[in-house]
Amino acid sequence: MTSEAKVHYAGRAPEGNYVAPHLFELKSGEHLNEEVFGPILHVVRFGADRLEKVLETIERSGFGLTLGIHSRIDDMIEAVIDRLQVGNIYVNRNMIGAVVGVQPFGGYGLSGTGPKAGGPHYLTRFATEQTVTINTAAAGGNAALLSGEE
Repeated sequence: MTSEAKVHYAGRAPEGNYVAPHLFELKSGEHLNEEVFGPILHVVRFGADRLEKVLETIERSGFGLTLGIHSRIDDMIEAVIDRLQVGNIYVNRNMIGAVVGVQPFGGYGLSGTGPKAGGPHYLTRFATEQTVTINTAAAGGNAALLSGEE
């Protein structure tokens, strides 16, 4: 990112397996082609007239774990929420701190399986109900044996 983005902050990590906080400003969201986990924030500034292009870029990325929206315009917030498939959307607040068992957490697309970990119906989302009915007579079976008539 240091070659593609403007670095606003680059912290220093202690010795060991740590990642220091970083803040990168990108010209476009198209520079994000993989999910990055850690104390890293990517910022893309855009004018309101470019919102549609930004939403298209997010959709094309294939990722959908968490989205943060900061706006005072309710119609814009609703339009973004309706448009994007994202596991968790935070509006006008920080984007961390989902409480397991209270606030389900999960993503869409390349960001997860869809079921939200910790929700009250978590296990049932892994179950698939299926009924299979076979006409044994059509496969050459003896229907009289199955009916108990013989």
